[in-house]
Amino acid sequence: MADRTPLRVALIGTAFMGAAHSQAWRTAPRFFDLPREPELALLVGRSADTTAARATKLGWQEWSTDWRDAVSRDDIDVIDICTPGDTHAEIALAALAAGKHVLCEKPLANSVAEAVAMAEAAEQAARSGVLSMCGFSYRRTPALALARRFIAEGRLGAIRHVRADYLQDWLSDPAAPLSWRLDKARAGSGALGDIGAHSIDTAQWLTGESITEVSATLRTFVTERPQRAAAAGLGGVADPDAARGPVTVDDAMAFTATFSGGALGVFEATRMATGRRNANRIEINGESGSIAFDFERMNELEYFDGRGSDPEAEGFRRIVVTDPGHPYVANWWPTGHGLGYEHLFTHQMVDFVTAIGAGTAPSPGFSEALDVQRVLAAVEASAKARSQMTPVERRTA
Repeated sequence: MADRTPLRVALIGTAFMGAAHSQAWRTAPRFFDLPREPELALLVGRSADTTAARATKLGWQEWSTDWRDAVSRDDIDVIDICTPGDTHAEIALAALAAGKHVLCEKPLANSVAEAVAMAEAAEQAARSGVLSMCGFSYRRTPALALARRFIAEGRLGAIRHVRADYLQDWLSDPAAPLSWRLDKARAGSGALGDIGAHSIDTAQWLTGESITEVSATLRTFVTERPQRAAAAGLGGVADPDAARGPVTVDDAMAFTATFSGGALGVFEATRMATGRRNANRIEINGESGSIAFDFERMNELEYFDGRGSDPEAEGFRRIVVTDPGHPYVANWWPTGHGLGYEHLFTHQMVDFVTAIGAGTAPSPGFSEALDVQRVLAAVEASAKARSQMTPVERRTA
């Protein structure tokens, strides 16, 4: 019989990701049948006033300004980490040691060493039924999940090319202010880890192959920016009278890659592609077919079947991924009524709670997130060595 006891969640972080995760925890049990009912038990932030207000607005029962409160409480089952990368390892390691299930936002950590420690702790905790997952939420896009199904079914044949780019423009204005995302000590990297990590995970997950080597370059176009007067969106509002501070991360990255199956990969990520709001794109070409996806049209998948018998009628097919048979879709709206960004996080919570209920390993686990972290490190090493082809370090037995 399924365990129907509540699953009490503590969320660490009150900003953009905190809001997205809060909405998902509230919504998941309303649209999906879950083995346990999530309860929004505790919200943790830095400022007492802000955290108290956010707890009320986002639907949390209690609030705190110390994440250790959440870890130490016997009535908390899940720790959900939505903080800057420099705090992920400390919080996750403490939570796993305390027997809490852990959901941690991406990238997993700010270094391979931290990610290794987290993956090892997660592996040890799993032996006692304590589970962990990393929040690569784009995996939960129905169109991408359908693309993965097509590839796994062999519709594309052997994979030859992977092209992935993630383009945003919220830092295009040199007057856009500093934030923690522009501080290497807190964020680990810039466009590389913030959005490029999504492309790396998506590419490896879709193809079922690993990136084995990279040749990369990183670029910072604006080396200093004004201090922030107020937070808003991903950035904020600049203080025109404050002194400027240094930008210590990359604004843009590009690299070529070799996949374990022999495919050639080309990756680009930037937060300075003027006019591109959230163009998260991937195209995969195989010997007998192709798929193409752009998150700005997230309910659509382009599919080319090269096995057709009529060359004159060949071309990419536009699939509107809103039918009940498509991944996740049956629990939502009638055919043709599309989903949005927030649904990815709901699907993420559904998969996580389902895994907890079944006692099975959720995906991506910390070991999969560590694989992404190793690629990020190889990209940085290659860029530092002026694009030298750099092997991706892999765990040895």
